[in-house]
Amino acid sequence: MIIQQLSIFLENKSGRLTDVLEVLGSENIRITALTVADTAEFGILRIIVSEPEKARDLLKRNAFTVNITEVISVSAPNEAKHYAKVLKILSDLNISVEYTYAFSVEERSIIILRCSNNHEAINALKKHEMELLTSSDLFRI
Repeated sequence: MIIQQLSIFLENKSGRLTDVLEVLGSENIRITALTVADTAEFGILRIIVSEPEKARDLLKRNAFTVNITEVISVSAPNEAKHYAKVLKILSDLNISVEYTYAFSVEERSIIILRCSNNHEAINALKKHEMELLTSSDLFRI
């Protein structure tokens, strides 16, 4: 249930995101999810790709600072109350959400979560019969 996500540190200047995507595109790496958090000086690109180890090595060879981080993914109806339910399950157990992002496909939201303890989060979500996704599930969407 753990999904590998790339976290890439970028200078906050025009063209850096394009550079990353061109490097990945040169090797036909597929992207399932992408988000950018930025400050005035740098950004963190979080991206779920088809071949995370290959993508990490490729980006490192091209002088990007990149790490693989573990996240989890939940599929739920795309109404706010369902996202809230996922978060409440975790907060009731004092599992912190470090960050989250989501995207919708038809009537479903695909929720990506990085938690203080991903394994405890997975167990809690399973116990509440939430639909957890694997990497291969994400690439079939």
